[in-house]
Amino acid sequence: MLSPLKCLALSKQGLLPAPTFGEGLDGTRKAIEHLGYVQIDTLSVVERAHHHVLWSRVPDYEQGHLNRLIAAQHIFEYWFHAAAYLPMRDYRFALPGMAAVRSGENPYFNGDPRLMNEILARVKGEGALRMRDIDSGKKSQGDWWNWGPGRRSVEKLFMQGELMVCERNGMEKVYDLAERCLPADVNQSMPSVEEYAEYLFDTTLRAHGVFTWKQLLHLRKGVPLRDAMRKLVAQRSADGIIKQITCDDGAVIYVDAKAMEQATSLEPQLKVLSPFDNALIHRDRLSSLFKFDYRIECYVPAAKRVYGYFCLPILYGDKFVARIDCKAHRSEQRFEILSLHLEEGVLDQARFFPALRAELQKFADFNKCTTLDLRALEM
Repeated sequence: MLSPLKCLALSKQGLLPAPTFGEGLDGTRKAIEHLGYVQIDTLSVVERAHHHVLWSRVPDYEQGHLNRLIAAQHIFEYWFHAAAYLPMRDYRFALPGMAAVRSGENPYFNGDPRLMNEILARVKGEGALRMRDIDSGKKSQGDWWNWGPGRRSVEKLFMQGELMVCERNGMEKVYDLAERCLPADVNQSMPSVEEYAEYLFDTTLRAHGVFTWKQLLHLRKGVPLRDAMRKLVAQRSADGIIKQITCDDGAVIYVDAKAMEQATSLEPQLKVLSPFDNALIHRDRLSSLFKFDYRIECYVPAAKRVYGYFCLPILYGDKFVARIDCKAHRSEQRFEILSLHLEEGVLDQARFFPALRAELQKFADFNKCTTLDLRALEM
């Protein structure tokens, strides 16, 4: 028996057998608009997280779709709870973060004012530039143009909204003036605290359907925002838009009431997901709802790892049933399976392992590897 709550959560995430968002470029745009963000990650043990997340949901997804959508001004890069691709329609909700960097309220990003002015002048006069373009030919001036100050200054210009990423080649970013990257009709009015709370709430409701209080304010701080969200949750509960449920472990979750009435069961299917997938990035909610305790171990000392450097969660039906550690050896075009760890519980292995092998072959192809190396497993 499949769980209605878990089916709702997975259907809201677009993790269904039938494509939820469509295919190709248009499906990629619709997926990002529905999810609200797709996290960008630099780790490349397998295909990077932003590509992996979209590949898991959009048939015929191609890595080049993201650059095309940025060029068409449908999406942009900025910070959600981490670096992310965001729908252009939500641009105004990045403005509070930009203002915090500009005012010094967010002191993490800093740059040299003179160097920042020089960088802006170069981009304005020469057009879009890569970091290597900004640094080239300037190192004779000592530390002024070296990687540290140059990178920090560009990052601050980006974080405060004066520069935008207009293209990525791998993980190399190309920067241009924000005024050349934004649509003429984009809303640039600063949202109120109440509007920002509503944006976070609506994004979470739309993309997850089943969520926690902590998830609504993930990595966002400030008493005004918390108070505004508390009032909004109370109002949406009173209006019958959401209802509150207590899980077996005592955790309180909120559910999209209308969607819950229309929820249908999922056909069993298998997906190998990214550690940074939107469906499982909120680990407490993952544990309460799916009974799956997951931590990525690439940041754990090797001697303390249990499942492997970059173990990927395996979703089968409405359950996370295993973790698999993989590595794409791109120079050899070989996709290596290092280990597989099954979760406790009943699993129809006669159906599971053929489905896993078929999915791993698709994943190897996506990673541009012609050979699937299963020697570490008996499959």
